[in-house]
Amino acid sequence: MSRKQKLNDLVCNFCGSYAAATRQKTSGQSESDVVKLAHEIFCNDHKLKFNLHHAWKELRYDQKWCEHASSKLGGSAKKRKCEDGAETSSSQTTVNLDEQPTKRPAGVKAAKAASAKKPIVDKEAVLKFQTMCSIREKDLALKERLSKMDLLNTLISKNVPLSEKRRSTKD
Repeated sequence: MSRKQKLNDLVCNFCGSYAAATRQKTSGQSESDVVKLAHEIFCNDHKLKFNLHHAWKELRYDQKWCEHASSKLGGSAKKRKCEDGAETSSSQTTVNLDEQPTKRPAGVKAAKAASAKKPIVDKEAVLKFQTMCSIREKDLALKERLSKMDLLNTLISKNVPLSEKRRSTKD
């Protein structure tokens, strides 16, 4: 955990240096020239050499770092909605044409809330449950009819005179 925190702090500081180098970029400078200038700015500001260039390469197009860079470059950039629903800066898409920034994942609480709201639907299980319910209803109706038939048979088989109530049931 402490290594991740150190890595995050150093990469965040280097992103600031890279943003400063991008603002100082003149015409004719390539991307590698800007990165070299960012390394010089980082070394001058923090008095140490930035040795996590591989981590910065992996993280530089993530949404966190792109928003950080675009907010410093453009001042107050207009926001627009992407097709995935996340707000992005309009200058974010011009950072690099080869790679698109990745969507930042939802937090732990948001992911739990979203999974709790989603109904878990298993179509086969629902169909099986419905067929079992219909079979059970038919079975109950048949049992009720059989009990009425059994009552009728017992009334018919009696030879003794029936009371008024049992006679009406028999009829």
